[in-house]
Amino acid sequence: MLLDALLDGAARFPHRPAVTDAGTTLSYRRLTLLARVLRDVVLQDGDCPRVGIMLPASTAFPAAVMGAWWAARIAVPLNFLLSAEELARIVADADLQVVLTVRHFAPLVSRLPVRPVFLEDLPLKRRALGAMLRPWPARPTVDPHATAVILYTSGTTAQPKGVELTFHNLHSNCVDTIASLDIDPAQKFLNILPPFHVFGLTANVLVPIVLGAGVFAIPRFNPLAVVKAVREQGITIIMAIPSMYAAMLRTKSSDPDTFRSLYLAVSGGEPLPETIRLGFLERFGLRLHQGYGLTETSPVVAACSLSAFREGTVGRPIRHVQVRIVGSDGHIALPGHDGEILVRGPGVMKGYFRKPEETRAVLNSDGWFSTGDIGHLDGDGFLVITGRAKEMLIIGGENVFAREIEAVLEAHASVLQAAVIGVPDELRGEAPVAFVVPQRGVGVSEADLRAFAKQSLAGFKVPKRIEIREDLPTGPTGKLVKRKLRELL
Repeated sequence: MLLDALLDGAARFPHRPAVTDAGTTLSYRRLTLLARVLRDVVLQDGDCPRVGIMLPASTAFPAAVMGAWWAARIAVPLNFLLSAEELARIVADADLQVVLTVRHFAPLVSRLPVRPVFLEDLPLKRRALGAMLRPWPARPTVDPHATAVILYTSGTTAQPKGVELTFHNLHSNCVDTIASLDIDPAQKFLNILPPFHVFGLTANVLVPIVLGAGVFAIPRFNPLAVVKAVREQGITIIMAIPSMYAAMLRTKSSDPDTFRSLYLAVSGGEPLPETIRLGFLERFGLRLHQGYGLTETSPVVAACSLSAFREGTVGRPIRHVQVRIVGSDGHIALPGHDGEILVRGPGVMKGYFRKPEETRAVLNSDGWFSTGDIGHLDGDGFLVITGRAKEMLIIGGENVFAREIEAVLEAHASVLQAAVIGVPDELRGEAPVAFVVPQRGVGVSEADLRAFAKQSLAGFKVPKRIEIREDLPTGPTGKLVKRKLRELL
């Protein structure tokens, strides 16, 4: 399946560029050869069924993942932006013995209960030459429903939770995303997402290989590096999170022609503020296409394509994926009515690693996964995300979704981004507090924003307090971390 895509690519178009970073370009043949070398390394380093991979977006990452699969191992990408204590809990939960990594991460890895294999210490060229002289290993027989990767959704809790995704999960999501977004092999992807995150793994590592396309990888996101890469590498597809697009929008060196080569720009991972969408459209003439997904769904659930686009939505469910909206009464909601989003399809996870109770809590016997997200389907089947069940505020007995307030604040011309949380309130039980990042070079006051919000919101929904900030706390992928906002109060 996934390994077959790489091996088939090496046979059909061996010299086509597969992945490039600042220092190296690997053709499909050379990427396959490196994957074979790392397969041998994994096989020589014990018989643990899982192997950790701590590598950034690079030429090495896809080779390491494919090498692990070629050795019949489960790949466990590790979030190198976490602390050693957080990673140690993940290493223990996954029962890892070996981690493929680079010397850059030596200080971090040295504090983990695991044996590192540093790629720089391997005589890769000599090993590659030796591999070329030996018979090619047979393709492994792969059970499509065997676990391919374990991705940890959080390293910040005492009990890390690993999502088991199968080869079928990942392969089907790649194939159905390609078909639903009308992507062809002539495209060139820009990989600026960390590959330990499912969005980066599927969209920027696996989709291009399944497609037979090329990727330019930037190990650490930098908006100036993105602009340079788009211009010099002829990038046609970018898949990123809103905060990354916001940073690109703030670059002074960009001009209306900067993103002219793009065929498709997809935004996912969190809601896309209207100011960022409009900013890209007005400054670059580029329409950002929203998508929606979760680690547990491999990840893509829905996306706006070039042929099926509706502003304010995350698109229609991709091929073979079903979405159901369930109201608080447990019944399927009518179009336009909010409820919890349930998902069923070939990309839905196998389960949480060694956590059957947690798995049963979100995945029923009919294959429906409870996302915890709130939204609705419109009359034409486009999905609209309106909030998180966990982000619901109860104000004076009224249910209020933080996203509703955020959307109003972000509609203000001076606001780039807004985040709302609930705080205890003696009179109403809970009150909304907003954190706002203004547009670059623009000033805005709390009084102005409160007056603006009152025009669209009921009085009890207007933030009790508005904090003006230069930026907001984000996690390893650049996604807003709301729990850290409380520490700022």
